[in-house]
Amino acid sequence: MPPLADGVKRVLARIIDMLIVGIVVGLLSWGVGTMEWDVDPDRVDYGSSLGQSVIAAVLYTAYDTVLIARTGQTVGKKLLNMRVARLSDGANPDWGSSLLRAAVLWIPFAFCCACVWTAICGGWSFFDRPYKQGLHDKAGRTVVVSTV
Repeated sequence: MPPLADGVKRVLARIIDMLIVGIVVGLLSWGVGTMEWDVDPDRVDYGSSLGQSVIAAVLYTAYDTVLIARTGQTVGKKLLNMRVARLSDGANPDWGSSLLRAAVLWIPFAFCCACVWTAICGGWSFFDRPYKQGLHDKAGRTVVVSTV
């Protein structure tokens, strides 16, 4: 199996992916009228907020699942020369593993605690030994490896 990917490169790849999908989520949320602009806690539109969360959960999960299952790489990972591999044999994850991996990462992100969950789930890889797995990698039984 190739060497494990660098943690800083993994964070940069995740930021790239979040920006790509985040722009689409924002545009789609705006287009269907679920964009939650008002941050006044006394005037929260829970329907719009839930709608935007559903859109985010579906798009982020689909993006990760499809790209990881097909090629082992999201756009961010491809740009930074990394890919996701099955821990058992280094092959691309199957659809089930890819979906589980994405769901663990993105569903709490979309509905609950985006910044905190992303830091915990992905940040786990900085302390995990020996495979540097984030919580989503543990769920999907995957590792992130370098392609160079």
